[in-house]
Amino acid sequence: MPMNTMKPTALLISALLVGGLAQAQDAIAPEAAKAASELAATTCSVCHGPAGRNSSPIFPNLAGQSALYLETQLKAFRDQTRADPDAQAYMWGMASQLKDEQIAAIAAHYAAQAPAEGHRGDAKLVEKGRVIFEQGVPAKGIPACGSCHGAKAQGNGPFPRLAGQHSGYLIKQILVIQNALRAAPVMHGVIKDLTRDQMLQVAAYLESIGPS
Repeated sequence: MPMNTMKPTALLISALLVGGLAQAQDAIAPEAAKAASELAATTCSVCHGPAGRNSSPIFPNLAGQSALYLETQLKAFRDQTRADPDAQAYMWGMASQLKDEQIAAIAAHYAAQAPAEGHRGDAKLVEKGRVIFEQGVPAKGIPACGSCHGAKAQGNGPFPRLAGQHSGYLIKQILVIQNALRAAPVMHGVIKDLTRDQMLQVAAYLESIGPS
């Protein structure tokens, strides 16, 4: 499914969210931006790595991620509405004292960092994953991933960047969403029939994509 086949309502919502985010980012005070940079360097980097790039499949790369997505997730951690096991173990406590201005500044900080380089694995696995990402699985009613996440998985407003993300982390998130351990009703409906092999394939492809 090409990106231009997204429903007009979805496109309008995405445009409004992105427009609102741009205004919010413009309003971030220099002091808040500096504090966010320091927090990222001293605390967030322990798990997510310097500048939001790390080598552990347990924790996601944050560099170059959609600021709107990051802001939404940080608020979900703070409000304990994202309740998958890792969220509870690692992020509930970390985000519990963050104010909206701090969250916006942290999201803007990571969005401005250079994304992680892709890591290319098994060529056959990557190619099968590319087909799923670009074409979906029509027989199961699964749409193309790029219709929401961008043609190069670069992210699109409320939809996260997936390019260059650790395959292990991606598979874990697919599983928790598929098993309704993480509240994501739209994504759950999309991936509920995705097989384990298909997860491995699309995750391998996404991990292989470098900055565009």
